[in-house]
Amino acid sequence: MLRGLLSEGHFSPINEVYRETTRPITKGPPNFKLGNSEKDVTYERCRSEMAGTDVASVQKTFREVANQYSNTMPSLHAEETALLGLDDMELRNIILHVPITARVNVEGEVRVHTENGDINVAVQGDRNKPVILTYHDLGLNYLCFQAFFNYVDMRALLENFCVFHVTAPGQEDGASTLPEDYVYPTIDELANQINYVMGHFGINSFIGFGIGAGANILARFALNNPRKVDLLALINCTSGAAGWIEWAYQKMNSRSLRSRGMTQAVLDYLMWHHFGRFPEERSCDLVQMYRTYFTRSINPTNLAMFIDSYVRRTDLGISRDSATLKVPVLNITGALSPHVEDTVRFNGRLNPNNSTWMKISDSAMVLEEQPAKVSEAFRLFLQGEGFVAPLSPTKIVAFRRLSDSERRRTCRHSPVIRITENPISEAVVC
Repeated sequence: MLRGLLSEGHFSPINEVYRETTRPITKGPPNFKLGNSEKDVTYERCRSEMAGTDVASVQKTFREVANQYSNTMPSLHAEETALLGLDDMELRNIILHVPITARVNVEGEVRVHTENGDINVAVQGDRNKPVILTYHDLGLNYLCFQAFFNYVDMRALLENFCVFHVTAPGQEDGASTLPEDYVYPTIDELANQINYVMGHFGINSFIGFGIGAGANILARFALNNPRKVDLLALINCTSGAAGWIEWAYQKMNSRSLRSRGMTQAVLDYLMWHHFGRFPEERSCDLVQMYRTYFTRSINPTNLAMFIDSYVRRTDLGISRDSATLKVPVLNITGALSPHVEDTVRFNGRLNPNNSTWMKISDSAMVLEEQPAKVSEAFRLFLQGEGFVAPLSPTKIVAFRRLSDSERRRTCRHSPVIRITENPISEAVVC
């Protein structure tokens, strides 16, 4: 390329160097800091000063400038040296803080005895108030409700309720492996365990709030015990039996969990089950947090038993024209969830006079991705059924201000520096 320019009778070497080493900008010429002084090395000045210079001189000049500029930039070794140069007093005030998963602000966790083994129930709120009973999905436990029930609008609403979080057998964080001779309850027996919870705590009726497998369990309980359920808020609820594709995938997952633990294939399936396709494009941090949670916190053998129970579920046997759920139902799904068709089919089998179907945009795991929309829908659902009075805007604003003040607590007087490995799991890190 340089020979072609020379044969035409004129040559401006700075043009070629400029094109190869810079990109055009529209906000004016750049200024580079060379050493301790700031010099204008714009294109026009270089062209005027170096026009007619041979190629070797131009290359030498730019090589010297590049070396001088690189010597002023801090290197990785320089940063490491600076950190290693801290004295003992400074290092003593630096604490590596590895956050654990944030928990729901529960009053206590109680083991409830049933005919199919003990189950864990976490209680949140005043037990003298009306009850909301939750049930989780595959691969999760009651902690999956933490973000939603700690959301500022839900905290204002939950002043009127007590929440009982039911966890399926062996699905607690860090749970030990169930005995080999333990027969895991069927999906109908899991639903029947709720009767033991109600008897243990003296609950007459409750508002059900379930996700996925938990939603199916609560729907079964409501069918068999309509007087014990006031309302149902169900997310990604399936009303039919497992199809051949789901059965095959879940059988492979169960076999892998029993023999090899949490494999990459099982992890990918769980992520698809909860977040749909391409979840990293929506919330990379949230996806990474759940990947870590599935890998570290769930007992794979116990999860395999829960999956086997869920995949052997029977059809709910409901129809809009005959027997169906008698309680009001709020049927929710996310637009990006793989369970949209299941919720549509479930909605077609409900009474349209006391059921509502909602599809929330830009989300699959709606409690994590769209808590504001779900909390508003749940609040209006409760208001429409007469369980709560309309919340005044003043009260909602007061709760939001209180939440903001808690998040903005000052840390400038603290002598300790905390380095957080994963800040997603904590609301406030100082």
